[in-house]
Amino acid sequence: MSRKRTLYALSLLALVLVTGMAIAQFGPPLRRHLANQIRQLQLVPATEAPVGPNRVQIEVVGADRVISANGIPDHKTGQFPNRGNPHQIEEQRYVYRIPAKPAAAARITPLSMQSFGICINGVPFDPGAAEWYQGDPNGGWRYEALSGAVALGIDANHAHVQPNGAYHYHGLPSGFLKELNVRRTAHSPLIGWAADGFPIYAMYGYKDPQDAESEIVELDSSFRLKTGKRPGGNQGPGGTYDGTFLADYEYVEGKGDLDACNGRFGVTPEFPDGTYAYFLTQHWPVIPRAYRGTPSEDFVRGPRPEGNGRRGNNRGSGAAGPAGRGGFPPPRR
Repeated sequence: MSRKRTLYALSLLALVLVTGMAIAQFGPPLRRHLANQIRQLQLVPATEAPVGPNRVQIEVVGADRVISANGIPDHKTGQFPNRGNPHQIEEQRYVYRIPAKPAAAARITPLSMQSFGICINGVPFDPGAAEWYQGDPNGGWRYEALSGAVALGIDANHAHVQPNGAYHYHGLPSGFLKELNVRRTAHSPLIGWAADGFPIYAMYGYKDPQDAESEIVELDSSFRLKTGKRPGGNQGPGGTYDGTFLADYEYVEGKGDLDACNGRFGVTPEFPDGTYAYFLTQHWPVIPRAYRGTPSEDFVRGPRPEGNGRRGNNRGSGAAGPAGRGGFPPPRR
């Protein structure tokens, strides 16, 4: 081989190695979408049995509520891989620590690239999609996963699978809500825990948040679509505000029953003395996009500072189970 060809081959090898290291560190390159309008969401029928037993354990240990799970749902799912999602469901090793007695913070914390919380069946609530207009996370135009603008292979539980095999909910966990018999005539049972420690319910609550004897109503969010058209050209994707992007929505205080975090203070069946509680809603944001309290760093994906407890524990997404428990917890009863 000539010296020129040898140098070319070495340069090509170096490029491959650098690209591989970049993907390993930062993930695969983002897709460059140009869609700027919603499309009918094509849900994959939930016809497949779970790939294994559902295992989850929730217990209070000192000041923490510790949630350990394998992420396998306890209901049927869509078929994965599918046309919009090339990944298959795989067992995870979740260990999350959240405050057992959470407190409201001075400021709300917007949801970043992390799960909002976890369902009591051990499946994360993770509403955000890692999809941006023209593949630019800095452009401010992040796609709403349930808009249908980008095909994500979401199933009838409004869930799909991450590259690491993690099944997660982007919207209402329909199969699980049916299993819990969530209905319009009764206050929602507890369906999950947010990363800040406050409880999560679904849709139905007391009309008077302070009166457990008041009628049951469907609670609605206080968000609405903006009016007019988005900026175009170098400023944005153009088109009418229709729910394609998160930035298509705006919060209007008092419009609905819930605050900017899709929650409220009040009594619930599990907390008769009152608590702050989040509610999943039929309308956007469905799963909350901000925290009233301080979220545990266990829910943050990617590298975090080492440490113990809720601040800096790096075991929230894929490390070994809780110490002394020999891995996964027992099946959910």
